[in-house]
Amino acid sequence: MKFGDFVKVKSLQSVENFKWSIEALGLNIPCDEELVTGDASPMAKPLQVGEFTIGNRYAIHPMEGWDGNADGSPSDNTRRRWSHFGKSGAKLIWGGEAVAVRHDGRANPQQLMMDAKNQSAIAQLRETLVASHKEVMGDDKNLLIGLQLTHSGRFCKPNTNQMEPRVLFNHPLLDGRFGPAQNIVVLRDDEIERLIEDFVIAAKRAWDCGYQFVDLKHCHGYLGHEFLGAKTRAGKYGGSMEHRTRFLKELVAGIRAEVPQLGLGVRLSAFDFLPFRPDPALSKPDELGPGIAVDASATMPYQYGFGINETNPTQIALNETFEFLEVVESLNIQLMNITLGSPYYNPHLTRPAMYPPSDGYQPPEDPLVGVARHLDAVRQLKNRFPKMAFVGSGYTYLQEFLPNVAQAAVRMGWTDFVGLGRMVLSYPELPADVLAGRPFQRKRLCRTFSDCTTAPRNGMVSGCYPLDAHYKKSPQMVQLTQIKKAANHS
Repeated sequence: MKFGDFVKVKSLQSVENFKWSIEALGLNIPCDEELVTGDASPMAKPLQVGEFTIGNRYAIHPMEGWDGNADGSPSDNTRRRWSHFGKSGAKLIWGGEAVAVRHDGRANPQQLMMDAKNQSAIAQLRETLVASHKEVMGDDKNLLIGLQLTHSGRFCKPNTNQMEPRVLFNHPLLDGRFGPAQNIVVLRDDEIERLIEDFVIAAKRAWDCGYQFVDLKHCHGYLGHEFLGAKTRAGKYGGSMEHRTRFLKELVAGIRAEVPQLGLGVRLSAFDFLPFRPDPALSKPDELGPGIAVDASATMPYQYGFGINETNPTQIALNETFEFLEVVESLNIQLMNITLGSPYYNPHLTRPAMYPPSDGYQPPEDPLVGVARHLDAVRQLKNRFPKMAFVGSGYTYLQEFLPNVAQAAVRMGWTDFVGLGRMVLSYPELPADVLAGRPFQRKRLCRTFSDCTTAPRNGMVSGCYPLDAHYKKSPQMVQLTQIKKAANHS
């Protein structure tokens, strides 16, 4: 199918039509006819996770705004976004922001960085969020706020908009795709050991800032996630699952030795399969083709992924994922946030959307298929690990029907929390409005135009350019429009 063949969610108008559409596609997406509001809603029920009581079932995903200052401190744009996170009414703030533990691990020259100089300003971000949450919800009871700690690995851009990769192994399909292959640095074991020390220091600072947990990021192709696919790496951090999880185990041991009171969570890409590219046979001068997997015939069996069939690396096989979660469970980590793939090389998996980022491809499937894939992955993991608390992803594309599916998924035990990312950039108050039974603001719903991804890929701040006047009226909107036009004609 081509781009124009997919029915847009916006056009469905009613829950009845939405349910008909998912049935026609043969998808298993639960959807409640009626929304329950107030304390009786499944989305309003608190959940006890270890020592934490979390006040409702909405979560806010960590989002890189590309809008900090050059020294890694927050800007006014950063503080504005965090205020919106609090305004959402969600009681679980998962990381708020991807924060680098040191300079060479920054994903962009404006990414926040946890060091001694920035510690106070990052603490103030939390205070800003809490203040806006109290304004909307009346108090901050049962509000859990974490901080995502990261090193960006293959996708480091610490100094300019050019990649400066720090990787665990050479990848035959990714090396050279995002910049010159000769710039790639393969980290030694002793460098990884020093990085673990940096994570521990950053975690201690997060605790001192008032954050109740940190997320040890293992998703989207960044360094933590790359460990899980490091099957070709020699030494103590690669090869067997025991070795590939050593990084996480040493992180946990180091953090708990320094700050035993600090909670821990893991955001995980449940699988990582082949990179995609636009199909050249179906591309036009003014339109990218639908995504297809790159030719991996020379790499078989495929030793560079995770959670997939190595003889057919576009097929999901969660046995490795189960193994990893067994390790996580043995470490007494109960907070899990599940995503899929990488937004850099298979964005349709990570963020189902009708409109691709400028460096992506047209959707190779109805985006509802991608939503169903997200829901099913979390359902399988929750069934296998019922004592863990799971946050699900992929809900934004549901648009008008997001609350109906969210309520059903939580009610049926498919997930514990519904995580929102892009939606909070355009309509931060959505959870609060739904929980209170207030009228739905349809004009503010994210329509997955992907401008919030295209902008930062080109060195601009991330935000909702189509719907948020703060960005729509900025000088960068003109630049973004030009970039998108140029991409369509390249």
